[in-house]
Amino acid sequence: MKTGSAAVIELRDLHLKTDIGTYGPHDTRPDVHLLDLTLGVDVNQVLIARDGMAHVFDYDPLIVEIDRLAADGHYETQEWLMTRIASACAAYPAVRWMEISLKKAPVRLGSGSLGVRLTLDEAATGALRPSLTQLA
Repeated sequence: MKTGSAAVIELRDLHLKTDIGTYGPHDTRPDVHLLDLTLGVDVNQVLIARDGMAHVFDYDPLIVEIDRLAADGHYETQEWLMTRIASACAAYPAVRWMEISLKKAPVRLGSGSLGVRLTLDEAATGALRPSLTQLA
């Protein structure tokens, strides 16, 4: 568990319009892909002295980029889309660390969900920043 002050931006259950996976004629195709995203930001971007967008992390452009990435053609794996989303998050200097979960449902016979979770601390998030051009 983290100690000290912390601020997070949380996005839950965002339905992504995406095409992930390769399925045979008798395989269960997922109906939905859901994204959960937690971004660690500076406390001063949540505990603010006065009201105004200039004082907070504006997540709207990031959500637009995530939607664009999700719809950017066919993906064989959830992991590749997640990697691209992580890179999009790391492009914002205000993002210090992140946790991303991408899951699909149903898995079999109309039930279950299956997902991938990625947690990047400050060092890993910082290390991802120089490689952004490689993942575009």
